Amino acid sequence: MSQPAHSTESTVPPAAPPRPPTFAEAFRFWLKLGFISFGGPTGQIAIMHTELVEKRRWISDSRFLHALNYCMLLPGPEAQQLATYIGWLLHRTWGGIVAGALFVLPSMFILWALSFVYVQYGKVPWVEAIFSGLKPAVLAIVLGAVIRIGQKVLKNEVMWTIAALAFIAIFFLHVPFPAIIIAAATTGYFGGKYWRHKFLILGGHKGKDGKESASLISDAATSPDHARPE
Repeated sequence: MSQPAHSTESTVPPAAPPRPPTFAEAFRFWLKLGFISFGGPTGQIAIMHTELVEKRRWISDSRFLHALNYCMLLPGPEAQQLATYIGWLLHRTWGGIVAGALFVLPSMFILWALSFVYVQYGKVPWVEAIFSGLKPAVLAIVLGAVIRIGQKVLKNEVMWTIAALAFIAIFFLHVPFPAIIIAAATTGYFGGKYWRHKFLILGGHKGKDGKESASLISDAATSPDHARPE
């Protein structure tokens, strides 16, 4: 008797990883990102996730979120650090330099232009109107980013509880940020050892058909030669 049609569909392997981008292709993307990365770190991270994980599949969900966690532990702007790290993974040292530099250069020139307008002409009504219109749009970008990233990470009641406690601690109790990070890291360490099914939940990116799609850089794939410890 022949197998049902649906049983063969379940054995279809995931799509092959995308073609590695050339340096020029990556350069154009990082330049574009510098002009569209509105919404502060939260919005910038969400834009990178949409572009790099979902559309281009240059990096997997799990690798992206692991890198984000490391960058959150470092002092400085985590969104730029994340871009620099991914650029380095793709094209070594120059990839990281280009990604990190183009992440801030467009906004720097725009800021210079706005500063010149302010110094030369003072308060300009149409400039103030532009920023007033941007406020609700940026708020929507940030809220959308929080929801998008939250859906990727908050997979069960334990993750939701940790997120809620962290919010209460920093917003209502004014607990220092380093203390929250240390408490969360400690919880994750012991949770990963003794409650693995609740803490080790990050997986690959799944497409619209529900099947996991391969990414160029992922935890499952072999790391680039320059990313391996000697």
